[in-house]
Amino acid sequence: SRREGRDLRKVGFYDPIKNQTYLNVPAILYFLEKGAQPTGTVHDISKKAE
Repeated sequence: SRREGRDLRKVGFYDPIKNQTYLNVPAILYFLEKGAQPTGTVHDISKKAE
């Protein structure tokens, strides 16, 4: 969790005011393959970006 430690790697951002989304898909897939669990918010943002 974000509160538990530092970022391992930044994999994207979402700016709701400018309606901008950037996702580093290869990095996201890497972490998912290693067992990372996206939060509900991250899951929703990734679905909207498809």
